[in-house]
Amino acid sequence: MSSRPTPRRTVLTAALAVAAAASPLSSAAAAARGGPGRPAGSVDHRAWTTFPQWAGGTGAGTRVLGGDRPGLVVDRPIGTLEYTDPHTGTRAPWEYATWLAPVRTLPAPATEIVVSWNARTPAGTWLQTELRAAYTDGTRSPWYVMGRWTSGDAAGDIRRTSVDGQGDKKSSVSTDTLAVDDPAGGLRLASYELRLTLHRKPGTPVTPTVWRLGAMASDIPERFTVPASRPGEGAGHRLTVPRYSQEIHKGQYPEYDNGGEAWCSPTSSQMVIEYWGRTPTAEDLAWVDPSYADPQVCHAARHTYDHQYKGCGNWPFNAAYAATYHDLQAVVTRLRSLNEAERLVRAGLPLITSQSFLASELDGAGYGTAGHLMCLVGFTEDGDVIANDPASPSDAAVERIYKRRQFENIWLRTKRYNAQGQVRSGSGGICYVYFPVQPTTRQARALASVGVR
Repeated sequence: MSSRPTPRRTVLTAALAVAAAASPLSSAAAAARGGPGRPAGSVDHRAWTTFPQWAGGTGAGTRVLGGDRPGLVVDRPIGTLEYTDPHTGTRAPWEYATWLAPVRTLPAPATEIVVSWNARTPAGTWLQTELRAAYTDGTRSPWYVMGRWTSGDAAGDIRRTSVDGQGDKKSSVSTDTLAVDDPAGGLRLASYELRLTLHRKPGTPVTPTVWRLGAMASDIPERFTVPASRPGEGAGHRLTVPRYSQEIHKGQYPEYDNGGEAWCSPTSSQMVIEYWGRTPTAEDLAWVDPSYADPQVCHAARHTYDHQYKGCGNWPFNAAYAATYHDLQAVVTRLRSLNEAERLVRAGLPLITSQSFLASELDGAGYGTAGHLMCLVGFTEDGDVIANDPASPSDAAVERIYKRRQFENIWLRTKRYNAQGQVRSGSGGICYVYFPVQPTTRQARALASVGVR
C-alpha cells in the first residue's frame, strides 16, 4: 500500500544519521525551532500566476496570455533542439521557447525546494522546469531539471519523467526534491531561479499553456517527534470527499508501478479532484477495461506515472495532473502543524498528506509503509483526524479515524526509525492542496495563511 518501496528523500539519509548524533545546532536550525505556541521551521511558497507576475519574468519566444486565467504560451520559438527520449529511444526535433522567473531571495534560508506547476500540454507539446539555487556560502548550483512533463501520452509525445543523477556535492535532486546534502553542516539555499522551457513539434501552431509555476522552500528542524497540538477550529468538521480504494485495483495495469497496490497518490488525487466536481470524460476513460471499478483511478495512475521514478508518487506530477481539470489549481507545499490543516479543512479545503510509519505507530491502519499518501478530510469533535485512506480493502472502508497525536507525528516529523532500527527520513509535513481558480473569500484567506496565493 505504499507509494514506493523506499523513502523519498534518500539523499538525506546519511546526513540524518549524522544529525541524529550531533548536539550543536546551526544558527538556521536553532532559529527554525520557533517559540512557545509557534510551529517550528520556515516554509516559503512563491508562485507566478498573474499577468504582472508573468510579465515580470524574462521571456524568449514566449507570450503572456491575459484574461481570467493568465498564462504563458509559445509565441515565436527561438530555436529547435533534438531530444532523445530515454524511455523510448526516440530522437526527435522540438521547437522551444523559454521563460525565466526573477530571482527569489528567501526570507529564511532553506534546506529543500520542491517545484510545482499547473499547465496543459496538447499532443505534440511538453514542458521542462528547471531550478538554480544560490547557497549561503556565495556559490551557485547548476541548473537542475525538476521535471519533463506532458499532460498525456499520445503517440509521438515524450514520456513524462524526472531526471536522476543530478548533484554538485552540495545539493542533489531526489526525483522531485532539491535538498542540501548535509543540512547538519549549516549550508543552506539562500535564493533560487526557475526556468520554463516550452516545446512543440516543428511547424505546428499548438503550444503548452502554463497557468501557475511555483516553488516551496523550507527548513524544517530534523526531529523524530513534534510538539503535540491542541484541537482547533477544525474540530467536529468533516468534508464529504469521494472514497476510493487503491487496493481494489491490485494487479490492474502493472505497467504503471505494478498496479493499484502502489497507487495511493493518484487515488488520493482523484478523490480530491472529484470533491471539486471534476471528472474524466467517457472519452478519457475509453481505454480502461470496462470490467474495472472506478476507472478514473486507473486514468489518474496513467497520467501521473513518472517513467524514471517508475511510479505514480511524483508529487509535482500529481499536482500537475489535478490542474489539467477545468479551472482547478494545485500546489505542493508544506504545513507546520495540524492547526494549519484544520484551517484549510474548516474553509472547505481537503488536503493530501504524505507520511511514513511502522504499523505500531498508527493505530487502526493495519500496515506500515515507507511512504504513503492519504486525504485529510476532517476532524472529530475531540480533534482526531478523519482520513480517506486509499490503503483500504474497499471503497466503503476508506474513511478512517486516526489518533491526532499519532497522525501529526508521523506526518510532520523529518526523521524516523524503520523496522530494522535504521534512521530514515519523514516528509516533514508535505501535502498537496487542490483548489478552484476562483476560491471563496474564506478559502483564499485560509490558503494565504499557509503561504499559498
